[in-house]
Amino acid sequence: MTRQKILIVDDAPENIHVLMEALKDEYLITAAKNGEKALRLAQTDPRPDCILLDIVMPGLSGYETCTRLKEDVRTAAIPVIFITSLTEEENEAHGLELGAVDYITKPFRPAIVKARLRNQLELKRHRDHLDDLIRARTRELDLIKEVTIESLATITEYRDPETGGHIKRTQNYVKLLAEHVMDHPRFAPVLDPKMIELLYLSAPLHDIGKVAVPDAILLKPGRLTEPEFAVMQQHTEYGSHCLAKAEEHFERRAAELISLVPDDNEHHSVLGCHELPEAEERLRGSSFLHLAGEIAHTHHEKWDGSGYPQGLSGDDIPIGGRLMAIADVYDALISHRVYKTPFPHPKAVTIILEGRGSHFDPDLVDAFLDLQEEFRQVALRFADYEEEREALSVPYVPE
Repeated sequence: MTRQKILIVDDAPENIHVLMEALKDEYLITAAKNGEKALRLAQTDPRPDCILLDIVMPGLSGYETCTRLKEDVRTAAIPVIFITSLTEEENEAHGLELGAVDYITKPFRPAIVKARLRNQLELKRHRDHLDDLIRARTRELDLIKEVTIESLATITEYRDPETGGHIKRTQNYVKLLAEHVMDHPRFAPVLDPKMIELLYLSAPLHDIGKVAVPDAILLKPGRLTEPEFAVMQQHTEYGSHCLAKAEEHFERRAAELISLVPDDNEHHSVLGCHELPEAEERLRGSSFLHLAGEIAHTHHEKWDGSGYPQGLSGDDIPIGGRLMAIADVYDALISHRVYKTPFPHPKAVTIILEGRGSHFDPDLVDAFLDLQEEFRQVALRFADYEEEREALSVPYVPE
């Protein structure tokens, strides 16, 4: 069994010697006489399993060294035990506030140091096991996400064979738009890399509600009548309801997995598991399904309030719905359908621009104009028919 590694940091060689003699039979020992060297050694693989740290040292104090250790993601999880001549209660309180797990005053008894070190290493062993468990459960949840999306999107393709490339294309259009506007003052509060990843994951499910639309309407090779179009419009409600149910089941499964993880704050604090809240958030993270349901429900809303199913307008339309509105319409225009041939790319761009401020969010249309060539390249990459490639062969040239 590999012995655990201990880093001793003290400017007094005699203190280092006493601790090394006490610990060398059970642990691998490395030592530093100042904070700067301690930081370097703490970052060297294999990293220490625990650090015994003096406070009063030339250069970086133990307090400053501990602060830097906790600020560095590579060393933040290493337990720190202060061993110091500072005996005032406020010194101990400050050390623990900085993230140390224990505080031992000099002169110390080696047997006491060994016992308290052993306790902290046992806690670290449990914490590491817990971290491994969380990572395994998180991977399982990520796999469930992928399988859920792939399965639901495949169902949509079976019901509407023309949507195979449509799913891939719109997913990439949404990502392009979102990344382009993430620093825009209007969108920065809601768009960050994590949100964009969720949008990308969620976008393929925007038309899942079409599975409930009768074939006679979904596959009709001509213009729909008003009653037929009213039925088609219901795919937004069907999709929202379907994904809400999927989210409910996902949350239930996530709750079962989280039940394996201790959740009381005291336990987390003792273990030093600062990453637990983020991990639990990921385990609970059916947010991609919630976002997918939101997109499915609102991607036919219009900026001026004339869309469906709720007649939302402006910023009341969720950002996912507004992004998908442009992606969906552009793709419908450049795609082959049983009732139409694909429009040339320049005409599709012109139609999107004409919808600025009526159908579409004006700022997103401006972003689309900046990205229209990237849209064309995505469409070419995932084109389903040769006639679509021909329609996309001509680039848009601004007047």
